[in-house]
Amino acid sequence: MSSIIVAHQKRSLISLKNKILAVYLLVLALLALFPPLYLSVSGSSILFLGIPLPIIYYLAIALFLGLGLWVTYLAECAFGEIPEDEEVS
Repeated sequence: MSSIIVAHQKRSLISLKNKILAVYLLVLALLALFPPLYLSVSGSSILFLGIPLPIIYYLAIALFLGLGLWVTYLAECAFGEIPEDEEVS
């Protein structure tokens, strides 16, 4: 395979990764900012591991955000987008 074809395939994979990340972050933003969904759990007195359900709601969103960023970092490392650290002598 020529290097032009490989570069084009790599660019298309990076573009796809960026689109997937954008959709993922948009869904998380909608979950955090969509009032009817939050209001459906906000009046709940249900406890999960001693934590009220509305707090679990936002902790879950934060957990999924961190997980998404970690997976994105791993994908960027696999594509070689993140340069290696240089040692200072």
